[in-house]
Amino acid sequence: MQKKLVHGVSAAILTPRLADGGVDAPGLRKLLEFLLGKGISSFALNGATGEFCITTADQLRTLLRAAKEVAGGSAEFLCGVGAADTQGSIQFAQIAQDAGVKALLLPMPYFFPYEQGDLEQFSRSVAASVSLPVLLYNLPQFTSGLHKETVHTLIAEVPNIVGIKDSSGSLEILSHLSEHGVDACRIVGDDAALSAALRAEVCDGVVSGVACVAPELILALYEKRSGAAEQALGELIAQLREFPTPWGLKWLAQARSILQASFPLPLSPERKAQGAQLQGWFTPWFAGVTL
Repeated sequence: MQKKLVHGVSAAILTPRLADGGVDAPGLRKLLEFLLGKGISSFALNGATGEFCITTADQLRTLLRAAKEVAGGSAEFLCGVGAADTQGSIQFAQIAQDAGVKALLLPMPYFFPYEQGDLEQFSRSVAASVSLPVLLYNLPQFTSGLHKETVHTLIAEVPNIVGIKDSSGSLEILSHLSEHGVDACRIVGDDAALSAALRAEVCDGVVSGVACVAPELILALYEKRSGAAEQALGELIAQLREFPTPWGLKWLAQARSILQASFPLPLSPERKAQGAQLQGWFTPWFAGVTL
């Protein structure tokens, strides 16, 4: 596959938070140092794994500053700029640009359902507000989903929209770009779709939540096409599906002594028990995985 602006394995980073909801900068540093030590040098900040919908502008500045202090010279950063409206995404995009990130991840506005024409105009407006490369971020679980025709048009017509991070779990858009010879960064954003995307040769890289807590697994799958890694990833994803997107990863980070898990909502006794069960399963399971 041709090398693109964004390629290979990027870890979708959890946003460690303090009791008051602020960014836990020392926790973030510890997480990034762990990942650098495992061979990960590309990080996606403030995406769905980082719970972008609860990030304020000041928190984004703190997040980016702390990340740059740890790994600024030895890593590249993508930054999610999701918001509920155009001005919110533009504000986040300009903060990220000022911080010197490599590219932006642009989710569609969340909460309300929008038509494709709405999403196209939104994307054009945000992209026009910055000079950085922009990857569209298809996240239909939480925002209005992009159609392949809309993605094709935006990449073809907007100079700094250079590709897509597709977290839909479908290969439809990535396959469309490939079949039509569109010069675009084709990034898988759903770990469950990675194996199929690699076999079909429709991706240039992955932004992986699992890589945030089990980088060894995703590196073995992406770089070695390891069958054992593919099987193990499927088993792990089956466990994580029981939780809101970042929560299971937080418990796994705690199980590996990377981070203390923190949550934006109070945990019910049932949820605490579920998290403890996940941790109890993961530790011996991961120790037995051969990659």
